[in-house]
Amino acid sequence: MSNANNNPQNLVHWADMTADRIIRQLGDKDSYTVASGITPSGTVHFGNFREVITVDFVARALRKRGKEVRFIFSWDDYDTFRKIPKNMPNQDELEKFMFQPIVDTPDPYKENESYAALHENSFESQLEKVGIAVEPLYQAKKYRAGEYAQGIKTALEQTEIKEILNQFRKEPLANDWLPVSVYCEKCNTDNKIGEKKWDGESLSYSCENCGHQGSEKLSETSRLKLPWRVDWPMRWAHEKVDFEPGGKDHSSQGGSFSTAKDIVKLFNWQAPIYLQYDFVSIKGGGGKMSSSSGEVVTVNDVLKIYEPEMVRWIFASYKSNVDFAVSFDLDVIKTYEDFDRQERLAYGVESGNEKKVAMAKRVLELSQVGDLPKEMPFQPSFRHLTNVLQIHNGDLEKAKTYYQDDLKNERDERRFRERANCALNWLELYAPEDFKFSINDKAPAMDIGTKEKEYLAQVSQMLTEKGATFTTDQELHEALYEIMHGLELKPGDVFPLCYGLLINKPKGPKLAGFMRTIGLDKVNELIKGVLS
Repeated sequence: MSNANNNPQNLVHWADMTADRIIRQLGDKDSYTVASGITPSGTVHFGNFREVITVDFVARALRKRGKEVRFIFSWDDYDTFRKIPKNMPNQDELEKFMFQPIVDTPDPYKENESYAALHENSFESQLEKVGIAVEPLYQAKKYRAGEYAQGIKTALEQTEIKEILNQFRKEPLANDWLPVSVYCEKCNTDNKIGEKKWDGESLSYSCENCGHQGSEKLSETSRLKLPWRVDWPMRWAHEKVDFEPGGKDHSSQGGSFSTAKDIVKLFNWQAPIYLQYDFVSIKGGGGKMSSSSGEVVTVNDVLKIYEPEMVRWIFASYKSNVDFAVSFDLDVIKTYEDFDRQERLAYGVESGNEKKVAMAKRVLELSQVGDLPKEMPFQPSFRHLTNVLQIHNGDLEKAKTYYQDDLKNERDERRFRERANCALNWLELYAPEDFKFSINDKAPAMDIGTKEKEYLAQVSQMLTEKGATFTTDQELHEALYEIMHGLELKPGDVFPLCYGLLINKPKGPKLAGFMRTIGLDKVNELIKGVLS
């Protein structure tokens, strides 16, 4: 499947347009650095993921243009532990580490070296599942290794920083304010630190929390840290960042990007090319997610319902500055149908106008976890797959036999396996009750009227004599209706009867296709059991 989107004249996707803007504005370089980052203050959620995949799309677009790309991901684990999320165990133990560095807070599950590592390891493994490779930068290690000593010194000597920040503050910063925080040598907290004084080499301070009077020599200390609004532009300069997006909160007038793009000049660098992205929510989930609240949905949660390529596709299908909600309800079926339709467009199996086809191809390229398959993968309908799986009581191997003739290669096998597992998870976790069923092993006890009994008898005879000749759902559908009309019955007379016979429910999937999926011999066996 060819694509001409590496030509600047044929850009159809916002990621390619952004890559083109980076090259035009920063010059045509061999290599570019793109960046993202998160504070591991709690479970890293699906909303956080939007920033990371936004950068990944742009990185892929740059690579498509033949550029080397360094994708750095900063874990701000030297930030302060300020709030205990509700979903964390051992809250009393965590309480002891309030206002200490996140990296020094223990893992409440006692499985990782720290609270920070708990969230870092989890999120990095989730990124791997959706084909995102980053160079992780652990900020606690960098600060404690003295890597930012010169950056801290520059910040402390630049009085313009306070002037820049004051432009957007209702109350100006105090005259003795300094752009640095310090973790107390005795209690390891940055809470209630006062009387900070900088003499050009050392920072002295007093800690109201424990009463300690301390002094930290910049060339030797590991306890000093720049506040976010100064730390961010300092690191842009330190890592020579060319591109980094930001959310609404950073992008508004007076937000951290407004001040950072001026502050970064004091570090002899320029603000990276910027792209605002909007928030992602979960349909019915009550708005923006927050790691510190603990009420979050993770990438792993979404991967239970959507294939990895579909998770990427959902983001690639929206412009970065458009908010959207991910659905776990019946809209899951429509999302799968939309994905399958665009995949068919991209591979030319389904026709569309030139612009739609070009976009479908590019979105599909950006959605791949591995290499783009040369031919379109197998597409089991998600709706139908839920029926096949329930007919076989969730047994994947038995369900797979239904599709055996369609599985051409390993990629098709993976598609079946991933989609089938997603379907089972959806049925268990989110499907409405009237969507769930199990096939009767034997005929149920039923009170059936004379005409209805005659209907079943004629259906049984038809299946016995002609069952093997029905090659489409439509053929069987017409045959069932012909018998119904011949007996002057209505759909309301026979459909609830048939579904009750098959699954003990008054309704279910489209009857003719459902019967063929179950197997007409099995259906006939149940009918004969009721009639006997």
